[in-house]
Amino acid sequence: RWLPVLRRRCGMVGKRLSGRGLAAEGRVLRAVLYVYHSRLLRHRPYLALQQVEQCLKRLWKMNLVGCIETLAGLIPKKNTPQARAECLVPSQPMLETVALKVLGGCKLILRLLDCCCKAFLLSVQHLCSEEFILLNTVASGLLSRLWFVIQHRGVLQSLISLYGVLSTSLHLVSETQQMPYIKGFTFPSDISNFLGVNVSSEVKKQKARMLTTKKPTSWLKKFFPTMPEAVSEVGKKRRFATCTSALKNRSIPCPVDIGEPVL
Repeated sequence: RWLPVLRRRCGMVGKRLSGRGLAAEGRVLRAVLYVYHSRLLRHRPYLALQQVEQCLKRLWKMNLVGCIETLAGLIPKKNTPQARAECLVPSQPMLETVALKVLGGCKLILRLLDCCCKAFLLSVQHLCSEEFILLNTVASGLLSRLWFVIQHRGVLQSLISLYGVLSTSLHLVSETQQMPYIKGFTFPSDISNFLGVNVSSEVKKQKARMLTTKKPTSWLKKFFPTMPEAVSEVGKKRRFATCTSALKNRSIPCPVDIGEPVL
């Protein structure tokens, strides 16, 4: 009964970890760090971005997706209807290896969410101080997207549910045939005790901190002053009339507003 459930959970985790959003945000983060490497070596938001990138790098290097896909490939797809029929099941060493990697992946993703939250708060803080506006603007948007991609796709929650099925499977297999592979470590029955925090409450705290952060609107108003609607409409009509007459005469160049550089 637990074999089809374990296969479904493995497929769900594999899809959520190997999605486009997480990989795309990781590539953008590496590109930003590469561009600003020689300029902002001692900038606090830049150092916080490096911690986020380090967590992502460790998550990919542990090959969690490949290990879970290997486990899913060992589970037979055809369910035997007979109660006493024999079927092949993953061995205890395989289940222990995957369970250990899932535990490490949960810890690492929890650390990644915490680093994203801290780096986002630092970027907004320096943005309010009008320091390195371009970098902090890009970093704040990138970090918020990365945090919400992990949270809304339910990556951590799917790993926690997978570990629950793995723990049950490991207990049943070890009762059938004792083949311990990882010695000196007791697999926890409840993953919340291993993580040390309540995942749902911790995520809610981080979300509240990110949403209630002071927004840097003062310097935005300086660079992009608001105009009344009537004035903006008159300006649009004037620019349209000027461009139309210039196209007719072809001797007067069309004044195109390309903006002014911001120092």
